[in-house]
Amino acid sequence: MLPLELLSGFISDQDDSDGAHDLNHLHRVWQTAQTLLRDHPDADALVVMAACYLHDLVNLPKNHPDRARASTLAAELAVAKLREADFPDEKLAAVAHAIEAHSFSAGIAPTTIEAKIVQDADRLDALGAVGLARLFYTAGRLGSALAHAGDPLGTARALDDRAYALDHIEVKLATLPATMQTAAGHRLGEERLQWLRQFQATFVAEWGAGSDS
Repeated sequence: MLPLELLSGFISDQDDSDGAHDLNHLHRVWQTAQTLLRDHPDADALVVMAACYLHDLVNLPKNHPDRARASTLAAELAVAKLREADFPDEKLAAVAHAIEAHSFSAGIAPTTIEAKIVQDADRLDALGAVGLARLFYTAGRLGSALAHAGDPLGTARALDDRAYALDHIEVKLATLPATMQTAAGHRLGEERLQWLRQFQATFVAEWGAGSDS
């Protein structure tokens, strides 16, 4: 099996300024993928591990015009790096597909169990406590406000997660459990979403009702 040290080394020369998509994120995605693999002994763990660690080789900001192409570019770069490392040639296409299909922005449907596991594992890292921290970290980098002053839950306005960080829970995160490709992924996604719902309620209670002036 390809050593984790080698896979980690592949990303050592990448831009590590994004704390939401750093090496720790990759470790967590692989850790979660191993949990999902327990229900799928037919899946190729080597393909899953390689895709987990290399899926963000090309990581473009959420507001970048080529954001939807990032996973395809990452797959191409990953294949080149793996080929140089004598990765089994017959597994390269499977790794590439898993990387391409992991992206929410790309909208590529996973067709293999390996790709489904990688997609679920990556999306699970956007939910729960760590996902919440990543949400506000990313929102801060994009210059978003924490929440709308007078209507934090968007009950009487259109949601806008580019302007308000809290809106991202409803705009995107709440939709993720339904997109999970594995039974375990769906269960874990619902559990982590419930945690986010509890946070929402606490946040709004502490936020109060300000003015939007």
